[in-house]
Amino acid sequence: MKLRPGQQVASTVDGTRMVVVRAPAEEVELRCGGAPMVDAAEAAEPAAAPDPDRRDGTLLGKRYADEGLGIELLCTKPGTGTVEVNGTALPIKSAKPLPASD
Repeated sequence: MKLRPGQQVASTVDGTRMVVVRAPAEEVELRCGGAPMVDAAEAAEPAAAPDPDRRDGTLLGKRYADEGLGIELLCTKPGTGTVEVNGTALPIKSAKPLPASD
């Protein structure tokens, strides 16, 4: 799937919905719960259940990113499936530490 910033994507096996914050230049395989994610405009009600081995879940308002690939997604609706890019689970992006003020 070719992603672009601002695009909304949805899971086909749970309620997960995400917005692309940063997109890689190349096409990627974006999956949630073991099933491909689709453009949110094309999404219908989940037709199946997530793969039991891929049920780590997504958290509302959290960013999922892979700096090496150059991808960042923002979760707008949580679900039970694990978000993966090219077969690797996307970790939650950690917050930047604030500078100390003494």
